[in-house]
Amino acid sequence: MIIDRRRFLAVAAGGFAASAMFPRLSPAANARGTPLHGLSAFGDLKYPAGFARFDYANPDAPAGGVFNFQPWYWYFNQNYQSFNTLNTFVRRGDAPPRMEMCFDTLMVSAHDEPDAIYCHVAETVTISEDGNRFTFRLRDIARFHDGAPITAGDVKFTYDRIKAQGHPDLSLPLRPLAEVIAENARTVTLVFDGTQSAQAILTIASTYPIQSAAYYADRTFDTSTLEPPLASGPYKVGRFNAGSFIEFERVEDYWARAIGTGAGQNHFQTIRIEFFTERQAGFEAFKKGEVTWRREFTSKTWATEYNFPAITDGRVVQSLIDADVRPSMQAWALNQRRERFADRRVRDAIALCFDFEWTNQNLFYGLYERSHSLFAGSQYEASGLPDVAETALIDKLAADHDLPEGIRDEAHMQPAADGSGRDRARLREATRLLAEAGWRADGEGRLRNAGGETLDVEMLIRSSIFERIYGPYVRTMNLVGINASLRLVDPAQYQARTSDFDFDMVGRAIGWTPTPTQSSLEGVFGAASADLPGSRNWTGAADPLVDALIAEVGAAPDRDAYRTAMRVLDRVLRLRRDWIPNWRAANQFIAYWDMFGFDDKPDYFWPIEALWWIDEEKARAIGKA
Repeated sequence: MIIDRRRFLAVAAGGFAASAMFPRLSPAANARGTPLHGLSAFGDLKYPAGFARFDYANPDAPAGGVFNFQPWYWYFNQNYQSFNTLNTFVRRGDAPPRMEMCFDTLMVSAHDEPDAIYCHVAETVTISEDGNRFTFRLRDIARFHDGAPITAGDVKFTYDRIKAQGHPDLSLPLRPLAEVIAENARTVTLVFDGTQSAQAILTIASTYPIQSAAYYADRTFDTSTLEPPLASGPYKVGRFNAGSFIEFERVEDYWARAIGTGAGQNHFQTIRIEFFTERQAGFEAFKKGEVTWRREFTSKTWATEYNFPAITDGRVVQSLIDADVRPSMQAWALNQRRERFADRRVRDAIALCFDFEWTNQNLFYGLYERSHSLFAGSQYEASGLPDVAETALIDKLAADHDLPEGIRDEAHMQPAADGSGRDRARLREATRLLAEAGWRADGEGRLRNAGGETLDVEMLIRSSIFERIYGPYVRTMNLVGINASLRLVDPAQYQARTSDFDFDMVGRAIGWTPTPTQSSLEGVFGAASADLPGSRNWTGAADPLVDALIAEVGAAPDRDAYRTAMRVLDRVLRLRRDWIPNWRAANQFIAYWDMFGFDDKPDYFWPIEALWWIDEEKARAIGKA
């Protein structure tokens, strides 16, 4: 679901590259020494200064009504199954999704451009000649919900406090931020140390929620609390019952309603989220009309259970929509902090026990396709032999790094199974790899190492729906002697255990930004985040070659070089087998009660709750007015 405004992950630790290796933002449109209205990684901006609205926004849409939906992505410490805190920008506790809608940022992303951001709370941004100082002039109309102006002091407080106490997804990218200077009430400068990547400033300027320094004068910033925070965004916390539901209420006098980055968005009067510990309970609520919008992630439900009366009489619409033009990742992480998973042959053998072809046919109704890449469905997914540019980068890396076997061959593809559920050839190969790694069967067929320990693999899950999906995989692992099992835990325990890396194997999904940043890649794959609780480096992998490639991504001077570095990174990650990619869908499966108006989908992101609205005529026709 995130990041980078789904999307914020860890920045690289210093040491693997000198500052001279990092170009600043491409100067094509990111001019130095002059006030700018927007920035992009490679200098191209769609919207001119003073633009009235984003093309995908609709200023004529009516305001009002309740949007009751089930979130399909979430950030930071958020949990879609339950919540016990309203503080979402720290590690502690489980917060409800969409708390970020209550806060404003210096700049915001455009959903119809791959990596452009535009001034929001800031009116302009000026880049110093050396590219290390970004000076923001704040709008005099920007206000918190209590009417107090948003000042440079608030911005300084935000960045200083988040860097020291924020959630790792937010604190780690701030490592290159050396100082924040409040020049005066409306001018603030972010000073970097020279190690920031070309894309880092995009995340840092557009995703950090500005907090009120006055509000926290007598409160603890990193506490778990159910006190609604003072914020400044288009919504504020309304009614809620911890763990059950929360409502976000539209701020009628929202300060940014008329400026280009805020116009024509956020139409619903109330955004309500219901929390269900099991997906089936959420589906039953949708069938009854208690929930009115749903993205379906369970193929069996999509294929067999959308036959209730509201579907047959047309009150509920089932729709396939194109996936966002962005890379996606869905895979199992094997926790290499546990010594038994440190050997690549063990990880490879565990991967061979999964029969996607059987699973897709028998459990998924043929709705999915096999995923091989951690950047699936994007231009960054490596294929075939390395091209000329990729080969040149591989040659460059070879001077200082040991390259994995097969890096110059065709991109690794997970071998297809015969679809029987027990492909003997694959299981023989898995057994061979495990034997090479020192795991031999005892008299009862259990694999043990030289110390007599069994090869335990506990798959951690937080919903019983996964028992049906993962059960055959676990049984196949047991066939080759792995002591495999499933462990179902409640949502809070799942959050805590994954944050503390207290698991053997866990399934995770990430929706990358269209142009994944160096910091987001480092947060999942890099050494800097391997031992940091709360980070997304769930595998615990730490490889200097991967770090070097992530640095190449950050240093890319243009889109071609960026794409080349991403593809070589993909090749290396697939050869390492840290992750076991599983499946993906080419479309998004959504269903909704036919009471909404909406415009065409932006290419890169479609935040339904911000861009849809209630169509009163449709709502009356189905009895929802």
